[in-house]
Amino acid sequence: MHYTLLGDSGLRVSEIALGTMGFGTEWGWGTDYETSKRIFDVYANAGGNFLDTANIYTAGTSEKFCGEFVAYDRDHFVIATKYTLQDHMHDVHYAGNHRKNMMRSVRESLKQLKTDFIDLLWLHAWDFTTPVEEVMRGLDDLVSRGIVHYIGLSNTPAWLVSQANMLAELRGWTKFVGLQIEYSLIQRTPERDLLPMAKAWQMTVTPWGALAGKYLRGEKGRLPENRSRLNECSQAITRAVVAVADALGVTPAQIPLQWTMQRDLSVVPIVGATKPEQLSDTLKSLDIYLPDEHLQRLNAVSAIELGFPHDFLLSDAVKNALGQTQRMIVK
Repeated sequence: MHYTLLGDSGLRVSEIALGTMGFGTEWGWGTDYETSKRIFDVYANAGGNFLDTANIYTAGTSEKFCGEFVAYDRDHFVIATKYTLQDHMHDVHYAGNHRKNMMRSVRESLKQLKTDFIDLLWLHAWDFTTPVEEVMRGLDDLVSRGIVHYIGLSNTPAWLVSQANMLAELRGWTKFVGLQIEYSLIQRTPERDLLPMAKAWQMTVTPWGALAGKYLRGEKGRLPENRSRLNECSQAITRAVVAVADALGVTPAQIPLQWTMQRDLSVVPIVGATKPEQLSDTLKSLDIYLPDEHLQRLNAVSAIELGFPHDFLLSDAVKNALGQTQRMIVK
């Protein structure tokens, strides 16, 4: 595994992040301690150093496992955890983006991880009640104190991310360097605003759900496991993925992951597993590269309408009116 920079920072992270939401069985699924450790070992032995967890995952067990697994060489690993979502029922102060929950959540994460610092703190979701200034000043205080090294955010509209980073830039506060979103062959709507915004701010995108639709072979062929998205479009995408995998002599699970990595911006997909052999297979996606013909096939079958104003601005009539078809315009 090679390393890449996280956003416009100097932090070196591996090409794939290990998602640890399934470390622990408190949610009625996931992996016990021994299996979680074997999954971690597969990742670490492959050169991986970037672990993604959250304060609420499996009632805190995920953080506890991660902290214990990296204790033998803490500074080698990059631990990313999150705050925002409610981790104590029946108390309004145990949820939200506000400073009180931010500081409380970080203190609890440090205890569970048994570490003195958090490499990357994600804001888990925008709550639409806490002022942007309060969020950014609070995060900057954590960075200034050395408790948190870098910050990112997840599940937030593009305009709010831009507002927050612009405010931080004007005030001299720490900016977001990472954006965690759902993005895959069957979920390309972030291409409308979130991905262009991330590219403009030089943020690294860490998509979850990149393997949306693990592929099964049955009487009707491989189909996405997520039945709520089982429709004509997802089936067409599935067939294209299987065809490309067969043509390249690899497993279908490796194709959608590599597809996310061949975007025109910085992408570090998050991959989880419930079995060590699943992760071993997924990591082999790093050994393949999708030729243009296969990439174009996947792009075509999964294409979405960008909608207004994007399609409007890309129309020939508007481009002519803007003078963008003149030879003098060089992009």
